[in-house]
Amino acid sequence: MKNHLPPHTEFLFFAEKLADISREMLLTASRTLPEVAVKVDASYVTTTDKAVEKKLREIIISQYPDHGIYGEEFENINIDAEYVWVLDPIDGTAAFVAGIPVYGTLIALAWKGKPFIGVIDHPITDDRWTGVYDICAFHNGKPVTTRSFATLGAAYVTCSNCDFMSPDQLSRFDEVRKQVAYVQYGGSCFAYGVLASGRSDFAIDAGLEAFDIYACAAIIHGAGGIVTNWEGAELSFNMDGTVIAAGDKSRLNAVINHLKIKSQSAD
Repeated sequence: MKNHLPPHTEFLFFAEKLADISREMLLTASRTLPEVAVKVDASYVTTTDKAVEKKLREIIISQYPDHGIYGEEFENINIDAEYVWVLDPIDGTAAFVAGIPVYGTLIALAWKGKPFIGVIDHPITDDRWTGVYDICAFHNGKPVTTRSFATLGAAYVTCSNCDFMSPDQLSRFDEVRKQVAYVQYGGSCFAYGVLASGRSDFAIDAGLEAFDIYACAAIIHGAGGIVTNWEGAELSFNMDGTVIAAGDKSRLNAVINHLKIKSQSAD
């Protein structure tokens, strides 16, 4: 894909400009108790989620009226366009509600339906990861790369929340947990940022949508890793919700094989 990507400098600059705006809004909102509602899927949404996404949409439409927008809080716009902005105004809304500083804004640009440019912005901790698919990745402006490891038994794995997994998915995830050194829970998109920085080896999640993972995927691929679903397929707007991010591409199949063990035995 690297040799066929369009120019990225202008879009990455614009994505960071959006992140600057969302950061200011989140820092301001973090100083007061949020107004919270519960969605149909039992997840939280706050007035800040909606305000941030609304603001980002307005700026995108003004700058790139022909681009599509795929966001968490409002109706999607023109997602068959060549370029589509993929927005999660607060990834980790539950943490934001509780005042736990593990939340951030995810801003991605998809090209022809696939992750292209990504920004993970964590305002409270002053961390920002940026990246371009298969080209580059940065943490606070410094280049980052994923790490390799010798065996699955040495792997450090993260999982945002296994409560989002179905019973079958949880049993499959258990097969992986038996094989690795450690599983760290929580972290939301921050966990994907540290994977890009070479601090962890795998991230395994389920119940995600494109706005939860496209920015992370662009950055991790830019850092030398890979992100697929649990079957090893590329991400798409109609993804099945399962995600594996691997810092070491050569170890991806080892995890996929263990995820299949329980599924096959249950047939």
